[in-house]
Amino acid sequence: MPLTDAFTKLLIRGLLAGLVAGLLAGAVAFVIGEPHIDAAIAIEESASAPAEHSATPHEHDAASAHTDATEHPDQPATESSGHSHGDDALVSRDGQRFGLFLATTLAGLALGAIFAVVAHYARRVSNLSGPVLGLCLAGLGWLAIEAVPFFKYPANPPAVGDPDTIDKRTWLWLASVLLGLLAVGLAAYAARIVSAHQFLTVRIAVPLLVFLVVVAIGYVALPGINEVGSDFPATLLWEFRVSSLAIQATLWLALGLGFAFLTERANRPSGQRNSLADAR
Repeated sequence: MPLTDAFTKLLIRGLLAGLVAGLLAGAVAFVIGEPHIDAAIAIEESASAPAEHSATPHEHDAASAHTDATEHPDQPATESSGHSHGDDALVSRDGQRFGLFLATTLAGLALGAIFAVVAHYARRVSNLSGPVLGLCLAGLGWLAIEAVPFFKYPANPPAVGDPDTIDKRTWLWLASVLLGLLAVGLAAYAARIVSAHQFLTVRIAVPLLVFLVVVAIGYVALPGINEVGSDFPATLLWEFRVSSLAIQATLWLALGLGFAFLTERANRPSGQRNSLADAR
């Protein structure tokens, strides 16, 4: 059955699905992501420890006080940035873990609202049923917003990256997101053009080719970034990136499945609803 519900119902449906998706993504991040972050923080702190201990206690305290007074004039002097992830950090690791669930939940809610808006307009140009449309939008959203940027600029753990280039890396990541949205949009447009073609292979190959060509051109045009040190463990880097990809996949998969389930539940025939109520 096509998606015919009012926009308000779609918005509530998207928010509910986004809430559940955010909580699930937070749980996955806590289980498989946090251990890798802790390991990366340990490497970062161990690397900064020799530099700190090389100075005398008097020199270390004076340098720390001077640095803090220069960079944070409104705050008292603290230890150097090498310990910023430990117990003396502005936000403790326990606080960061709580913030993880808060962040993924808020992200899920925001994503669910945007998802409902996109579904509201997508149903006007699609003949797919509501549940199938929701699953397709989730898959395309993950492809555009997560997969395309990830394979150009994969996520890095805390110990990797030059703080001086964070603005540049942020803008390049946003450019890769726009690239993914453009590639998916053009592929969807191409799929609509060839939708009436008699050959299934053509209906599949044309949008896929459009997507790959746009992404390939964008990858060549965007500059590469590699700030991973040669001494950073390759296994930890790989596991961190896989866990990051798994977290985002959980978010989008749960969002699509939740939206599809709520759509099916809302579109049940009235006879089935009454029979379930009588059974209870």
